[in-house]
Amino acid sequence: MESKTYPIEGLIEFIPRVFKDDRGFFLETFSQKMFEPFGIDPVFVQDNQSVSKKGVLRGLHFQKPPFAQGKLVRVASGKAIDIAVDLRRGSATYGQYVSCLLDSERHNMFWVPPGFAHGFVTLEENTTFLYKCTDYYQQAAEGGILWNDPQIGIDWGISDPLVSAKDEVLPLLKDFDSPFSV
Repeated sequence: MESKTYPIEGLIEFIPRVFKDDRGFFLETFSQKMFEPFGIDPVFVQDNQSVSKKGVLRGLHFQKPPFAQGKLVRVASGKAIDIAVDLRRGSATYGQYVSCLLDSERHNMFWVPPGFAHGFVTLEENTTFLYKCTDYYQQAAEGGILWNDPQIGIDWGISDPLVSAKDEVLPLLKDFDSPFSV
């Protein structure tokens, strides 16, 4: 398995080896060993799946401590632009984001540790998005940042995404008191 790190500490893309033949293909979608070179030892307790039509934007979401979640995300079908925004107070990259193109033909995965807001926009019809989480979802711990916050300036790659009413009223980063720190 190959890996790629990003300018914001903690974010990692994994690109698995895919074994193809005339029957189809095989790949490992998770192995604890892939995290070892980075000194990370996540324990996943919940798997989630969503299916979205082209142009759906979900995010930017997070779970507040003590229920903060690390997420290993990928698409099983379709393509999505995945976004992680650093919300760790004291981080040199606080308020900055990374974008990772998740593609079902590449089978790549993106690790988003606790302390980041997470979101994605689908680029193809019926994109199936999968994520493994390191903590259980708790409605009372739910939080978010406005997807089009001008201070963050995310390039979502599309001009008019379909966004839920709930995600349209999330706070701006400047009005946010982060519960995360480095």
